[in-house]
Amino acid sequence: MTDKPNILMIMADQLAPQALPFYGNRVCKTPHLDRLAANSVVFDNAYCNYPLCVPSRTSMMSGRLTPTIEAWDNACDLASSQPTMAHHLRHLGYHTVLSGKMHFIGPDQLHGFDERTVTDVYPSGFDWVADWKAGPAFVPSATGLNGVVDAGPAARTLQEDFDEEVAHAAVQTIYDLARRGNDAGPWFQVASFTSPHTPFVADQQYWDRYDPDDIDAPRVGTLPFDDLDYASRALFFAHGRHRHRVTEDDLRRARHGYYAMISFIDDKISEILAALEASGQADNTVVLFCADHGEMLGERGMWFKQSFHEWSARVPLMISAPERYTPHRVKDCVSLVDLLPTLVGIGGGEVRLPCDGESLEPALIGGATRDLVVSDYYGIGPCVPHRMVRQGQFKLIYTHGHPDLLFDLDVDPDELQNLAGDPAHADTLARLKTILMDGWDPDAIDQQIRVSQAERLFLKATPGDPEDWDFVARKGDETRYVRRGSGGVDGTKADRRLPRVEPAEPYFPALSQEDVALIIAGQKPLPDYLSEGRCDDVES
Repeated sequence: MTDKPNILMIMADQLAPQALPFYGNRVCKTPHLDRLAANSVVFDNAYCNYPLCVPSRTSMMSGRLTPTIEAWDNACDLASSQPTMAHHLRHLGYHTVLSGKMHFIGPDQLHGFDERTVTDVYPSGFDWVADWKAGPAFVPSATGLNGVVDAGPAARTLQEDFDEEVAHAAVQTIYDLARRGNDAGPWFQVASFTSPHTPFVADQQYWDRYDPDDIDAPRVGTLPFDDLDYASRALFFAHGRHRHRVTEDDLRRARHGYYAMISFIDDKISEILAALEASGQADNTVVLFCADHGEMLGERGMWFKQSFHEWSARVPLMISAPERYTPHRVKDCVSLVDLLPTLVGIGGGEVRLPCDGESLEPALIGGATRDLVVSDYYGIGPCVPHRMVRQGQFKLIYTHGHPDLLFDLDVDPDELQNLAGDPAHADTLARLKTILMDGWDPDAIDQQIRVSQAERLFLKATPGDPEDWDFVARKGDETRYVRRGSGGVDGTKADRRLPRVEPAEPYFPALSQEDVALIIAGQKPLPDYLSEGRCDDVES
């Protein structure tokens, strides 16, 4: 392997590491990823720096935590003046290509990449601005849980359309890069899929790889609403759990679909890796696999992301170059913000600009890291500054104006025992809170976010045709994927599902914004029909 190897980064969307066999899952089938993991440095405690797509990806690309780049939610643009890993690698002589999803918001749809080969699956405007004025009752997808209760097999889905494009473009790019000749210099390609993001609908052939009787239940079942922390209560409503009844059958089908979608991605990844081998570039390419955030998948009764609990906040991460790095496992806590300095180091350079990450190169050769993760969340649900820090075995979750959560993940991996009030852990709490508050003022952040939301909501509501920044790589893709005014994520994906399945209507009546606020604050009880075990008390 040369001093400047090629770098291939493969990304999945909303993939929890707990769902993968090489992280201990006994149901999911990923033979190709398993083989890659066996030849990789695998990070057992890798996290996103924001459990939501746009902020997580902009943080990863820039090497900066989200408050620094003002990435507050899924409708924030990354400034063109902010260098990314693509810029850094181009300075080192790399040709840079993005194949697939990155969900850049705003007019800059390249952010340092020389080429972009696939239309983005989601819109690039201010469509999905979080609105804290609406409070936790704000459910941007109208009912939220359709991606769960409508889970099942299909002949074809929009996400499979997109991911087939990603795999094809990534493979073709690998061959095209190989044709340049030995003196063309190294390359960096990101191949970024949209699966296994909700809805949990999979091609019938992948669905049939699993026996329904083998689908496992969540490790932690639905928790009583009164036992939930403030942020989890808020997400209960923001995710629409007060509108849909999730039955045991729904739960099993959703997990079944999630595993099937992962198997589909596993096959697509095998095509990309096969092209590396066939083109003669495998021995001189470092392969990295990760995701932008996780998926709760019914754990604790929760779905999707936007939570700092483990299934949402953790990500898979492995780096494979067996001739360069002896395969092994790394226990230290790391995060996606560490990837920029790591890739620059692999490319033979050094980051000399502000960066919140730390290179993982020492860990790749058996050394130690700073063993530290800081992650933020400022989207729908809690509507207050929300931050997490993990170092070693302890995780602190801070929700501004509400009680702290402190977990010892070695003793309590399911996060069921809050140690924040235990005098025996007072020093640990104080140490982690000092790290969490370093350079971070929640009151100032709150004001910044509210001003930003007001400005972007104003722009979104401006009369006339809005700016069209969507990246389109192929004629006809302008309306093929999720676009502004197309019915939203759930509606568009349901419309593209074959054969068509009519989305389930909400099962429970809507609640007012005022009632939701009182329930979350504990000043009004949750309606009896929403309590565990009483979901059949109200007819649709």
